[in-house]
Amino acid sequence: MNAPAGPGDPAQPTPDADRAEERAGLRAVLAQRSFVRYLVARFASSFAVQMQTVAVGAQVYELTRDPLDLGLIGLSQFVPFVLLVLFAGQAADRWNRRSIVLGCFAVELACAAALLWLTLRGFSDPWPVFAVMVVFGMARAFMAPAGQALMPNLVPPALFRNAVGINSSMWQVSTIAGPALGGVLYGLAGPATVYGTVAVLLALSVAFMLAVRAPRQPAVTEPASLQTLFEGLRFVWRRKPVLGAISMDLFAVLFGGATALLPAYAADVLKVGPEGLGWLRAAPGIGAALTAAYLTVRPISRHAGRWMFGGVVVFGVATIVFGVSENFWLSLAVLVVLGAADMVSVFVRHVLVQLETPDAMRGRVGAVNSMFIGASNELGEFESGLTAAWWGLKPAVVVGGFATLAVAGLWARWFPELRRLDRFTPPVGER
Repeated sequence: MNAPAGPGDPAQPTPDADRAEERAGLRAVLAQRSFVRYLVARFASSFAVQMQTVAVGAQVYELTRDPLDLGLIGLSQFVPFVLLVLFAGQAADRWNRRSIVLGCFAVELACAAALLWLTLRGFSDPWPVFAVMVVFGMARAFMAPAGQALMPNLVPPALFRNAVGINSSMWQVSTIAGPALGGVLYGLAGPATVYGTVAVLLALSVAFMLAVRAPRQPAVTEPASLQTLFEGLRFVWRRKPVLGAISMDLFAVLFGGATALLPAYAADVLKVGPEGLGWLRAAPGIGAALTAAYLTVRPISRHAGRWMFGGVVVFGVATIVFGVSENFWLSLAVLVVLGAADMVSVFVRHVLVQLETPDAMRGRVGAVNSMFIGASNELGEFESGLTAAWWGLKPAVVVGGFATLAVAGLWARWFPELRRLDRFTPPVGER
């Protein structure tokens, strides 16, 4: 351990010097044209998907009034995702990552068009919607590792933390405005208008992605095999801080994710309409966006492990408070806090995974990371819907919040390397 620098030590950076360096890093990232085009494409796609999520959830719940069907929306995306994501990771390391992302945007556009067609025809059974969500889950399986692996190719390694902050900020803005606009449009003009808007935004994503120019990625010389397919899993297993970070996120969100139940909470507990549901869906994004904006200019550089564990603990506490609340404004406030806490842990995990991974492995490791994230989100939605059907809405959310706190405590004991993690270190050859 290095001794702390004295007050007159010239090696000790001043706060003004730190801020100047962070501003310079932000300007340098925004000067990367292909990264900015990629950012716009991802923003339009994320915005569209958030709108679509609100519309699908509200439409299905209006049709069946069964919280289990809200869980089945997540399950229908999770099953194809988890079956394909390891193959998608190998594809991202062998084929052109930009082309994969472009193709996934095109498939998402086709899914939005299918939902629009189903709505205009009128449907009385949710199973056609679940079928579209299966195709959407397949696109997400290939999108996730390719998108994660592509971003480090678009910026120099020294600027990656700033790029993560900007990307997270833009994504979180989409999670604020997307659900809010989706809820308002759904309430005023119905689901067909929402799906039409989603299709336009996804067409914009395709157009901007066509303009992205990525450098040639390292060639993979070893032949495709089961060994190379599972190399990402072996890599993560050997890197205990990485394993701890992505597995803690898996179980924390799996147990503590209450967002899948928001349509039921809005209708049955808080007694608000689609507009209120839109704001509830947007609230975590508000907290996350504010946090991401701060991390864009002041990214975490010390005590990364402590920050991650702290974020998970606050996430669990906020979930418990949301579970017992019957006041719309209190629920909105704790969802903002929940989103801010989640953003801290997401930032640490994303930077850690990318900077610990050599570029030739980023697709396969990204696939493992995405598999854990997908399990926490889509499988978490199914778990939330199932437990709500068994126990009721409030007990399901409150128990989930306490389970999240238990996960943080257990992981602090099982992964001391993650708890003690201080600074991020790029892989050898990219420093």
